[in-house]
Amino acid sequence: MTAVARDDLNDGGASGFVDTINAIRKETSTTRIEVLIPDFKGLKEPLEEVLEANPDILNHNLETVARLQRAVRPSAGYGRSLAMLARAKRAGFTTKSGLIVGMGETDAEIDSALADLAAIGVDIVTIGQYLRPTTHHIPIQRWVEPSIFTSWIKNGTQLGIGHVQASPLTRSSYHASQAAQGLGDSNKPALDAQYT
Repeated sequence: MTAVARDDLNDGGASGFVDTINAIRKETSTTRIEVLIPDFKGLKEPLEEVLEANPDILNHNLETVARLQRAVRPSAGYGRSLAMLARAKRAGFTTKSGLIVGMGETDAEIDSALADLAAIGVDIVTIGQYLRPTTHHIPIQRWVEPSIFTSWIKNGTQLGIGHVQASPLTRSSYHASQAAQGLGDSNKPALDAQYT
């Protein structure tokens, strides 16, 4: 489940996530729920509301490396995103984050971002090639070779990240069910349950 950033709402859209999670849980207890949330402008209350709704996986994308955050995500922040993921992890949630490459970052900066995500215990990371949606967006700086994506899988795994999915076409939801199943046992519903 995902939504665009709703900075126009007092709760940043948290109530929409909560209401949807609760509606799904009312209908079925076996559907696994992954939420891809915005940063809620750094406000703690909206994040706590989403956590109280008990999604199976809390996903918040880092998007890019620390150096490029201001250019790529002008209203967000690298540290703020890490803090949100760390809070969810401390609360016992399976956590997930994603990076998009090809916007001017170096391979070493991606390795550093992976280390930062591993340091806070993020369980799943996705890495994919940036594809410029319009001419109003940042131009593509490079096309990353498939072998580099493979090296990031290896590096992330060696850092202790439970599952790293990386390829040119990988996106946050890419093979989400397989990624969750690859983590093994958890305190969430059975891994063979229907996945949303």
